[in-house]
Amino acid sequence: MKLLTRSTLYFLVIMLPIFAIGAGYLFKKFDKEIRHETDEELVNDKIQWMRYLDTAKVDNAVLLLKTPEFSLTPTTAPVQKKPKLKGVRIFQEPENSYAPFRELSQVISFHGQNYLLVMRKSQIEKDDLLKNIIHVMLIAFAGLLFFAILFNFIISRNVWKPFHISLEKIRHLQLSKLDMPQFEQTNVHEFNQLNDALNNMSTRIAQDYTTMKELTEDAAHEMQTPLAIVQGKLELLLQDDTLSEEQLKAITQSSDELQRLSRLNHNLLLLAKIENQQFHFTERTDMAAVTEKYLQLFDELMAEKQLAVEQTIQPASWQLHPALADILVSNLLGNAIKYNTHGGSIRVSLTATTLMITNTSDHPEIPPAGRFQRFKKQEVSHGGASNGLGLAICKKITDSSSLNISYHYQSPFHTFTVTTNS
Repeated sequence: MKLLTRSTLYFLVIMLPIFAIGAGYLFKKFDKEIRHETDEELVNDKIQWMRYLDTAKVDNAVLLLKTPEFSLTPTTAPVQKKPKLKGVRIFQEPENSYAPFRELSQVISFHGQNYLLVMRKSQIEKDDLLKNIIHVMLIAFAGLLFFAILFNFIISRNVWKPFHISLEKIRHLQLSKLDMPQFEQTNVHEFNQLNDALNNMSTRIAQDYTTMKELTEDAAHEMQTPLAIVQGKLELLLQDDTLSEEQLKAITQSSDELQRLSRLNHNLLLLAKIENQQFHFTERTDMAAVTEKYLQLFDELMAEKQLAVEQTIQPASWQLHPALADILVSNLLGNAIKYNTHGGSIRVSLTATTLMITNTSDHPEIPPAGRFQRFKKQEVSHGGASNGLGLAICKKITDSSSLNISYHYQSPFHTFTVTTNS
């Protein structure tokens, strides 16, 4: 969940109860004020009636008046000093329903006789007025809430704008180009602290990257020369007829290990270049041509192991550097030959979006934890131990080129599949 969305939700959680409490308080306040005004009207009407009755001439000894809004009935109850006020509901015949009234009742004395004076005022219009007021209040509260959320969103968006600018610069950071972004100062103290930390961090990262890149390239370059010299010396020794059979065997083993060391040095340098994103290519590579090329190059090796080859190659153009395409196909196809059984089979299938290479093998399934890790060695029946970098290089190529590589095993078939989204 985005920070702005979370802060808006927190705002709603806090403001909705406050608005609800405020609306309830105002409703009760309005209702109390309306009842108070009605009670004052009833008391005033009672005073007017009292004055009228005091001055009226009545022939009968007992007076009886009774209507829904006013009644004066004889009673034996004692005289009350103060009137009683309460809300009642009275049945209305025209509407066939009960309507709210405000009622005043008091026992008074008139011409020596006690009477119960009851006066009522209808609350229907005032209830309608109160409902209208509540509707207006709810609409006003809803409008206030909407504009409060809108303004909060706009203000928060503007306040967090420097953060999103810095985030975009980090997302587009490319170490290989050594184009380190500069994070400008803002008018927010916390963002200034963040940008200062990012500036310091990007500077240190650029320095460390440059140092590591130079060290890797220099080490790989400097190692090639002595390795080539030693390899040349060993080849000269192999041509010496005075050496015994055991000496020749030792020199041959040393030469093989030296060649393996040279390949290891080359592969480690290649891995470093891939990880450092030193292969930039904007055009597309013809994967069909690359696949057919390596099938022809490995034709003698496959014939030597008497491998049956089944190939289905369709036109395919991938967004992949040509050098990386060569390495990817040669490593996967080379592994399919190297770990295959004598007289086994290889199936190569290429479509517009998928490269699938399947080979038979006596080796068990590659464990998930070690399929694409470095230096996970497997013994090779005809050529000693591998350096364990082939699949790791393939994984780095696919990761850096927006490709996906997967492995499937169904005895005795091992299948590697590379897919592209473009």
